[in-house]
Amino acid sequence: MPRTVRKQNTELVRLLGELRRTARTQKAPIWEAVADRLERSRHQSSPANVGHLDRLAEAEETVVVPGKLLAAGALSKRLTVAAFAYSAGAKSKIHAAGGTALSLHDLVKSRPDGTGVRLLV
Repeated sequence: MPRTVRKQNTELVRLLGELRRTARTQKAPIWEAVADRLERSRHQSSPANVGHLDRLAEAEETVVVPGKLLAAGALSKRLTVAAFAYSAGAKSKIHAAGGTALSLHDLVKSRPDGTGVRLLV
């Protein structure tokens, strides 16, 4: 039987509750999927890089990165990006491309139904 490990980061625990509550009340499965990804062990997920966003996302798209976004690679598209954490270089590259870097909390508040939001894993 797998051992249950509770998250120690209070900000993450609060965000997980908010994501699951919003998914349930708004019937938005994307927030449940983001919560599932964030709840995983760090060893089961790999951090995303700005270069991945450039390859996978379309211009003017709103994307969610469940975890930390790192600065490796270049970004040439204007994107709205929401992540749990950013490196300083990643935020500056997003802003330099004309995009917006949001917290997951801010994105959930602005789009509780999850329409127009794409999950990048």
